[in-house]
Amino acid sequence: MPKLTVVNRAGEETTIEASTGLTVMEAIRDNGFDELLALCGGCCSCATCHVYVDPAFAGQFGAMSEDENDLLDSSEHRNETSRLSCQLSITDALDGARITIAPED
Repeated sequence: MPKLTVVNRAGEETTIEASTGLTVMEAIRDNGFDELLALCGGCCSCATCHVYVDPAFAGQFGAMSEDENDLLDSSEHRNETSRLSCQLSITDALDGARITIAPED
């Protein structure tokens, strides 16, 4: 089971175990991070699961869809490592990745 380091909005780091087949959003939510709202439940129709992905692991995820890109454009906090965590599938290759929860818009 891959381990992810999740950085909350206060800058505190927590290492969690994440089941393959889940999304990063599900893993974060299931481990008690209430600040990741994920209001749409993973349907890629909001941007409340916005995270910053460790650049060393960015290539492990699929390409960003047009819908995801459009939703991220609505965030004042978008940067080059921004992704919607509902669109990121967990694989064994993510072991050791660092995921930072983006500031709330």
